[in-house]
Amino acid sequence: MTRVAGIPDWGEQSYLGGVIDEGGIRRRWEAIGSKLDEPAQRMFAAAEVRTAGRGGLKAVARITGLARSTINRGEKDLGGEPLPGGRVRRKGGGRKRVAASDPGLVPALKRLVEPVTRGDPVRPLIWVSKSMDKLAAALTAMGHPISADTVRSELTKLGFSRQHNRKADEGAKHPDRNAQFEYINAKVKAAQAAGQPVISVDTKKKELVGNYKNAGSDYRPKGSPLRVKVHDFENKELGKVAPYGVYDVTANVGFVNLGIMSDTAEFAVQSIRTWRERMGLQRYPNMRELTITADCGGSNGARVRLWKVELQKLADDTGLTVHVHHFPPGTSKLNKFEHGYSPTLPRTGGESR
Repeated sequence: MTRVAGIPDWGEQSYLGGVIDEGGIRRRWEAIGSKLDEPAQRMFAAAEVRTAGRGGLKAVARITGLARSTINRGEKDLGGEPLPGGRVRRKGGGRKRVAASDPGLVPALKRLVEPVTRGDPVRPLIWVSKSMDKLAAALTAMGHPISADTVRSELTKLGFSRQHNRKADEGAKHPDRNAQFEYINAKVKAAQAAGQPVISVDTKKKELVGNYKNAGSDYRPKGSPLRVKVHDFENKELGKVAPYGVYDVTANVGFVNLGIMSDTAEFAVQSIRTWRERMGLQRYPNMRELTITADCGGSNGARVRLWKVELQKLADDTGLTVHVHHFPPGTSKLNKFEHGYSPTLPRTGGESR
């Protein structure tokens, strides 16, 4: 019988002779070998066989649970070159990918997601609205057994990702839109250059008054958050308030007037009047003009007659020349108040900086 160099042959494996330290092999395997990856386990077992000598293959296979053929491959790996780039298997090893073994899988997946595809088809990134589990179930019913995780992997390769909707479509654009903003911008810069105030005004949604949950956070002892009501039911005694904000564009300072009644044009102009008395005159003692920017809806809308009447009363009482510039329809988000002061409104009240 021909003997293969390296691991003892079958005849030699049957004799243990009591010289193999199986307890030591078992301890080393439990402490180190069992925690290694597949090729490292093979080489660990092969090294133990070499060390054990005659009968080592049988003992090591019994202790580790590895097949003798696996340990024999480990013997070859001991004398081979290490795998490049930290690979666990040689290139081409392992199970074939599902798409390779099932050529009809990817076309079927594409057909499933096409009816629910959203987004611009020209862009390289697209997304789907069906869940991975539903897609996997549909593919399995079509004769392509696949898991939800594999569906996710294949969709990623195809350039899909799961995304939320995004507000981006603004509708029709007026050909003079840019000219309108250029005009407003020029008027604002002229007022600032003359040392006259420029304010941006807007009304925000009504807020409940009381111990209610709201956005934002504050520093408190760990594990001791501020306790608030579970339900946002209105307190009939306290009611709601309507915050009307006045934002000083030049000074980057805001003022909020809280109204307990309805949001009317009279309330809007009274808020501007209060801002002038409490903040405006202190910052602009030589105030002769007042430039106001606002969106064209709500209590300060361009078509609200009471807004114009109340502004005229303000001008008559104070001697101010009031300039009002309304933003075009659909552009209220471009109001300076929205970006400079509005994000802090749910957590503030009164004068704020």
